[in-house]
Amino acid sequence: MPSAKPLRVASVNVNGVRAAFRRGMGSWLEGRGVDILAMQEVRASTEDLQELLGDEWDILHDPATAKGRAGVAIASRNRASIHRVELGAPEFDSAGRWLEADYEVGDRVVTVVSAYVHSGEADTPKQVEKYRFLDAMEARLPELAAHSELALVVGDLNVGHRTLDIRNWKGNVKRAGFLPDERAYFDRFVGAEGDADYNHGAGLGWVDLGRRFAGEVEGPYSWWSWRGKAFDNDTGWRIDYQLATPALADAALAYSIDRADTYAERWSDHAPVVVDYDI
Repeated sequence: MPSAKPLRVASVNVNGVRAAFRRGMGSWLEGRGVDILAMQEVRASTEDLQELLGDEWDILHDPATAKGRAGVAIASRNRASIHRVELGAPEFDSAGRWLEADYEVGDRVVTVVSAYVHSGEADTPKQVEKYRFLDAMEARLPELAAHSELALVVGDLNVGHRTLDIRNWKGNVKRAGFLPDERAYFDRFVGAEGDADYNHGAGLGWVDLGRRFAGEVEGPYSWWSWRGKAFDNDTGWRIDYQLATPALADAALAYSIDRADTYAERWSDHAPVVVDYDI
């Protein structure tokens, strides 16, 4: 993959890629100049993806065990040199939720992960599965950083880290997506590397590019319910991330959330998160 221009990486939960294309995703993608596109909740076949995106894209796809559920993919202008889908213990089913790929960008290797964390449900087995996934993710992050200093985990991580990340945070403190134990994982993910004062765990030193670029402000949000006036009133959640190793974060030039201009122009309940990197 040439390095003469910045590398543009976009990530979006498409909420069913076939429906997204019917609503206008193709037009967005055609004019956005994306080099690597990570998708979550694909809910389609690899053949569907290839037909929708076209032959100019190389596609990696890990479908969920249950047909029509979850599914993650990475589409790129150049073929990945290697990819991996395993996460956690062998008996842990992470299918459709974690896909890693290495890309050659100039004389460097950039590792990109498309991740789709469980939504969970407080005090149910669904929440237990979510914590198992976050445990596996926490164990994998240091391994990724050791594998490549230019590593990136993107996707729908289904946790609002701070009160700045949810418009109505007071009404969600006991709901999955904003539980204290969930948020503690993100304290560790983006805590200063080696600092042990992060909820009984050392900080892993990854960088939340959304917060780095936005600063200490509410939002900007990346998900809004289809129901009611959530989108029009910007009553959203920031649950879609690009988490980068420090070296890659330092190469980030620009960050944006491609929020639709109007409710009628939305093609997913999530908006794409787009970052340019000077590799």
